Amino acid sequence: MALILDKIDTQILAILQKDSSRTTKSIANELGMTTSPIFERIKKLEKEGYIKKYVALLNHKKIGLKQVVFMGITLQGHTRSYLEKFVSQINSFPEVIECHRVSGNFDYLLKLVVEDIEAYEHFIITKLTLLPYLGNVQSLITLSTGKETNEIDLSRV
Repeated sequence: MALILDKIDTQILAILQKDSSRTTKSIANELGMTTSPIFERIKKLEKEGYIKKYVALLNHKKIGLKQVVFMGITLQGHTRSYLEKFVSQINSFPEVIECHRVSGNFDYLLKLVVEDIEAYEHFIITKLTLLPYLGNVQSLITLSTGKETNEIDLSRV
């Protein structure tokens, strides 16, 4: 049976979204509880899949990846085989940090981070255009970023 989130669970998730390195003790203190029930709740949230994993969000510019590119991809065919092959190959490209199957004019929307435009061109020439089932590609070069977060506003759910 699926876990039904209560107010405490939602507060824990909100805290962990802001800083997943917080200790159980600090979360318990903030919520006015002891560590044991907080620990058990976090373990349940993990087990039930509400928490997929813990990560450090890196400043890609600081590590030399200064260009963000979004790509709309259309495949030549839409058979299960084409779709599975495409996703499998895309998952092997470290430049691609997100891959979404979408509706509309494209089959997939990709998000890439690369060093610069030259590195993006190199990606297209040496990797993307070698995919035999690739159809149309449209690139959207990011000039600046107004908002970038993975945090979900839990008051909406």
